Amino acid sequence: MTFQSIIFYIFAAVLVISALRVISAQNPVHAVLFLVLAFFTAAALWLLLYAEFLALTLILVYVGAVMVLFLFVVMMLDINFEKLREGFWKYLPVAATIATLMVVEMVLLITSKGFHLADQALPVAPVAVSNTKELGRILYTDYLLPFELSAVILVVAIVAAIALTLRPRKEARSQNVGDQVRVKASDRLKIIKMDAEKELPSVPMSTAAPAESKQS
Repeated sequence: MTFQSIIFYIFAAVLVISALRVISAQNPVHAVLFLVLAFFTAAALWLLLYAEFLALTLILVYVGAVMVLFLFVVMMLDINFEKLREGFWKYLPVAATIATLMVVEMVLLITSKGFHLADQALPVAPVAVSNTKELGRILYTDYLLPFELSAVILVVAIVAAIALTLRPRKEARSQNVGDQVRVKASDRLKIIKMDAEKELPSVPMSTAAPAESKQS
């Protein structure tokens, strides 16, 4: 067994343990932190396979953005986790069935003839070849249609999530773009014609004289 294989099994063990702690931790903040650890170990495994671009993307996108967002949401929202755990035993048979099927699939994969990682050395990176360039070339040539379809599905999912969670508020102010486009000048501006000058009524001298005498 080579040194790289030993490092692989160490990171793989940490990844499996952290993934189990994600679903078994009672504190949601601890679960998010264990998920961050799982992402870091997965990135380390990709580095061992000379997939530096995927490893850095996993750390920057998921650990640097998504997990930080999850952590802030979990810490800021006042979620009643006791109420969320009420249906645990109700869905336990379905979850146990799915978990058993996944374990059987993993065992069949590991015991297959093509899975002998301990007896084989990890692939050696070709000289003067950029895996980022090759990944982009394959992604935008051979897998262009699946890539575009996945992008459309993600956009639809984002719009659907916003539409499902958006709730109108009474105190919120909104604008109707259609009414703004159809507005006319007469609706916004009203011109009133009026005389430029207006003569003041003349004051009789008899009424003005007493006022002047009082001031003096």
